[in-house]
Amino acid sequence: MDITGLIIFLLIGAVAGWLAGLLMKGGGFGLLGNIIVGIVGAVIGGFVFSLLGISAGGLIGAIITATIGAVLLLFIVGLVKRA
Repeated sequence: MDITGLIIFLLIGAVAGWLAGLLMKGGGFGLLGNIIVGIVGAVIGGFVFSLLGISAGGLIGAIITATIGAVLLLFIVGLVKRA
């Protein structure tokens, strides 16, 4: 992965984490927190999408996949915090 790919990867993570924070009424977690939530969300989203047989290509598809995975992550974390 070259530097451009790394920057795009981090930007997708930041956008996905920020969107997930808005959707889950968390308001975001700061730049580093958004990147971490977005990257972990991308892994979760990719796993869930592969189980369902869904593929989303391109930049928008990557953001959607990562955002859905990040929302799932935040939902699960919220459930664990309540218990």
